[in-house]
Amino acid sequence: MKKIFITGASSGIGLALAQQYAHANADLVLGLVGRKPAILQQLAAELASNSNVRCAIYALDVRDRAALNEAANDFIHRFGAPNIVIASAGVSRGTLTEHQADIPAFQAIMDINVMGMVHTFSPFIPAMQQSKAVPTQLVGIASVAGIRGLPGAGAYSASKAAVITYLESLRVEMQAYNIAVTTIAPGYIRTPMTAINAYQMPFLMEADVFAKQCIACIEKQKRFVVIPWQMGWLAKLLRFIPPRLWDWLMRKAPQKERIDWDWL
Repeated sequence: MKKIFITGASSGIGLALAQQYAHANADLVLGLVGRKPAILQQLAAELASNSNVRCAIYALDVRDRAALNEAANDFIHRFGAPNIVIASAGVSRGTLTEHQADIPAFQAIMDINVMGMVHTFSPFIPAMQQSKAVPTQLVGIASVAGIRGLPGAGAYSASKAAVITYLESLRVEMQAYNIAVTTIAPGYIRTPMTAINAYQMPFLMEADVFAKQCIACIEKQKRFVVIPWQMGWLAKLLRFIPPRLWDWLMRKAPQKERIDWDWL
């Protein structure tokens, strides 16, 4: 029996991953975390129509460390240490430093995207360290936006750069315990988060297609992967563009819209 715990499961990438795992596995326990209880309940009912899939739902905000600790302890008590923990919860919004009104958005994006991932992994690691009989793995959803800073997305780019570096540190730390750490850096994936983008998104991928490729990479315990592969080649190129050239290329780049969301 495979046991998987996923945050951000009520929307976007997290939702697609939950659905694909349920479709692909004959015997599965899913821990589903999200901020929208009605959607989580609907998803659990949908997935539980397969009699071999059991779901435990936890309606919470990943910024709430105590709530995540309680959810992790409940999951471990009921099912044992998970095989895979996927930190998928994340938000994005256009931000500009000169706007004082954007400071709460900067804080929320960093708290959700970075500290939310730390809150997700932390309570599971002790149990996973002791679970030597089964492969265990921590998976963090980063972004290509974390490779170079994008204009108008300073908070999101910074948060995903922090995620990439954090996961690299964690990967080395977990080697001694045989816990694999995988960094997934999506390009543009069709989700509610990208639906508001008014500009062209190269290599835009459907969420279910992304989820299938993501799961294949997780199964292979890849250390770092960009999906889709075309964005992977672009990401390699981005690393080597000199700062002066990058500034020139980005001077007229489209920017994500500054809108108010309900997660602040």
